[in-house]
Amino acid sequence: MPDCYIGLMSGTSLDGADGVLVSFEDDRLTVLAAASRPFASALRSELLSLNTSGPDELHRAAQAAHQMVCVYAEVVDELVRHAGSQGISQRDIAAVGVHGQTVRHQPQGRSAAGLDKGYTLQLNNPALLAELTGIDVVADFRSRDVAAGGQGAPLAPAFHQSVFGRSGETVCVLNVGGISNLSVLEPNSAAVNSAPPILGFDCGPGNALMDAWCQRYTGQAYDLGGAWAATGELIPELLCKLLDEPYLALPPPKSTGRDLFSLRWLDAKLAPFADKRPQDIQNTLTEFTASACISSVNSYGKDSTILIVCGGGAFNNHLMERLQAGLPGIRVDSSTEYGLPPLQVEAAAFAWLARQTMHRRPGNLASVTGAAGPRVLGAIYPR
Repeated sequence: MPDCYIGLMSGTSLDGADGVLVSFEDDRLTVLAAASRPFASALRSELLSLNTSGPDELHRAAQAAHQMVCVYAEVVDELVRHAGSQGISQRDIAAVGVHGQTVRHQPQGRSAAGLDKGYTLQLNNPALLAELTGIDVVADFRSRDVAAGGQGAPLAPAFHQSVFGRSGETVCVLNVGGISNLSVLEPNSAAVNSAPPILGFDCGPGNALMDAWCQRYTGQAYDLGGAWAATGELIPELLCKLLDEPYLALPPPKSTGRDLFSLRWLDAKLAPFADKRPQDIQNTLTEFTASACISSVNSYGKDSTILIVCGGGAFNNHLMERLQAGLPGIRVDSSTEYGLPPLQVEAAAFAWLARQTMHRRPGNLASVTGAAGPRVLGAIYPR
């Protein structure tokens, strides 16, 4: 009987839901099918606005979660149809792992006295998803790690290690979603929690600021291939101002999100540059993302020979060129070259995490998140 799971991911870019159907044999993962659905523009706008406080926020959040789960259910239905064509029944799928949509991420708390407990909040309704799909659902992966004193993110490094790690060389994996995060996979670390420890952390912004600026000035949700940025010129003074952000200098473990890298943050940085051309700002924002990622690799993964890039940023040709230019001694490749297309990696990670939960195995890495130790993550919602 196949050991099958579905993984769902809707990331900080808010462009929609990606899903994969995977099978495991002796812990080796194979993607059997992939599917995706875009978020309607109204839902995307509502999810963006819920990153900040607003009127009737609890009701709006619950309704947005319902709409989002209906999109998730459509992705699952398509994957179940693919499974049926391969002789795999719905009952053969052990669980759906679903991350939900992060709308708050404050793992360290916020009070000056240090009394507030950290928290992380993902919009989701896993009970409804179990009801709609008839499959066990695993969700709320971050909270247990935060409760154990960790950042709750990133959670993908253990998965990256399982699929991209090599015994003879250091490999870096860079996920460029709305936020960018880096996994540094040292050689001879072939099992979770083995020595030397895996390192992973959020570098800073990924696509979030580039997408927001592109939407504002072109009406397009993102800069296709980085073509618009490529027509602009770098604004060195603006780049320096962006790179002044204190988060970038913090040592790991660390994680961030739209709580920090928001349009409000960007507008404050842009105030002295109102006379600059929009395409020049887009070029500089792309360079900002590239620079934060390059600095992270140079600081923590300088012995690596390969940088494997996944997430939507892997399709931004201009960004990929800037990464390669800034890392001349490292080969910068799309994750497609290593067996998983960029938009399948994070969804596959949540299938892997769901399997870890169902088998009562830890899903976090204390070396990555700073938690007190390994923890079984997630909550199970039976079919």
